[in-house]
Amino acid sequence: MGMTRRMLLSAALASAAAHAADDAGVRKGRILSFPRDHGAHLNTRTEWWYATGWLGSEAAPTAGFQVTFFRSLTGMAQNNPSRFAARHLLFAHAALTRLGAGASHVHDQRITRWSGAADATLGRAAVSDGDVRIGNWSLRHDGQTWHARVPAQGFTLDLKLQRTQPLLLQGQAGYSRKGPDENQASHYVSEPQLLATSTDGRTGRAWLDHEWSDTLLHPQAVGWDWIGMNLFNGSALTAFVLRRSDGQALWAGGSFRAPGAVAQSFGPDAVRFTAGQRWRSPGSAASYPVQWQVQTPLGSFEVRALMDAQELDSRNSTGTIYWEGLSELLDAQGRRVGLGYLEMTGYTTPLRL
Repeated sequence: MGMTRRMLLSAALASAAAHAADDAGVRKGRILSFPRDHGAHLNTRTEWWYATGWLGSEAAPTAGFQVTFFRSLTGMAQNNPSRFAARHLLFAHAALTRLGAGASHVHDQRITRWSGAADATLGRAAVSDGDVRIGNWSLRHDGQTWHARVPAQGFTLDLKLQRTQPLLLQGQAGYSRKGPDENQASHYVSEPQLLATSTDGRTGRAWLDHEWSDTLLHPQAVGWDWIGMNLFNGSALTAFVLRRSDGQALWAGGSFRAPGAVAQSFGPDAVRFTAGQRWRSPGSAASYPVQWQVQTPLGSFEVRALMDAQELDSRNSTGTIYWEGLSELLDAQGRRVGLGYLEMTGYTTPLRL
């Protein structure tokens, strides 16, 4: 016997309610679904899509790049029907590090308000798949590929980032703890070992993170140190430490995945960052460690910036100053075994999300 109209309606309402509950916040045990979870989660407080990578050879990369889009729920104007209501703020950061002769680091930023309307022109973020835009800046997912298009001031990033491995769900199936309290967590999806191709034909590797959260940081956390490294053998290494104001670790974590293997998740006591050589920014006067010893369950690695001056001043958008740049990963014998990005926040003022 076929389903009645009432039964069909009830099933549809139940499905919509379940979807709304799933999108209402970060929840342990939630099963992530793609491509929908590449898209925006408009009921969560904070969200970002974060792409980093390098172009050139493993031995001599010529450039590093970063493209990040942020969405922040303002908690205001939720009942305002205006298409100009600032229910969300959208931010974007982009940076290009040129290596070799004439080395330089340049960056740019954007900000706009967004009512949540799917057809907004100043900026918007799709919910059915990854597609976030601010003006003519965009990061868009299409099947197995992300497309980044950023015509910035003084440089342009136009990149294709193609998947070569399965998605990496960080933590417990994408539920990633960020502090001692269980509600200090995010849903966190990584895409390591992306094949990066620029419009001028250069190739390299990239890493893309998508993360969303309601309560990401413990009140005592002032910032974090994080690495996402694509190893030359196809493996992927993530490690991070959240810091207190005295520099001591409040929480830590990470993961490692070898090609074709199941990801290994690191507990908070299994990761340690020890600062080495430092660089002082002439702009902000912040002192950043540009060399680290990172202890993981796999052993100890050295992380070393390929250029010291990779600070981003984003006070005109997110209001923060942070360091984020292309770095190399060295094994215990001092051999370069990977390239990726090091991010350091909270070195000027405490980070607040």
